[in-house]
Amino acid sequence: MRIERELMRGAGPLAVLTLLGRGEMYGYELVQALSKRTDGVLAMGQSTLYPMLYNLEAKGLIASRHDTTSNGRARKYYRLTARGKKRLAHDTEQWRAVNLALSQLGLAGV
Repeated sequence: MRIERELMRGAGPLAVLTLLGRGEMYGYELVQALSKRTDGVLAMGQSTLYPMLYNLEAKGLIASRHDTTSNGRARKYYRLTARGKKRLAHDTEQWRAVNLALSQLGLAGV
């Protein structure tokens, strides 16, 4: 199942911040984790992910660094900033409230 664009606008950044809250990751690693850990529901391609990462970075929620792997491959790693951690906590609270409200409407387990 693919999530429609409007829902993904809210869920996508939160999913990325959540993954980065667990540790630093590079772009392709994020693409793989989003697909695998959500059974494809929040899967997104690099053409969707990278603009999102640039936007999150411009807002000061994440920071990046360049590194070279042992085999010489250059990678750009992303991590949460202090501001990003606060935003992750706030957005998580918001999504929990929405989830609770929907479950109270009888949508739990649907």
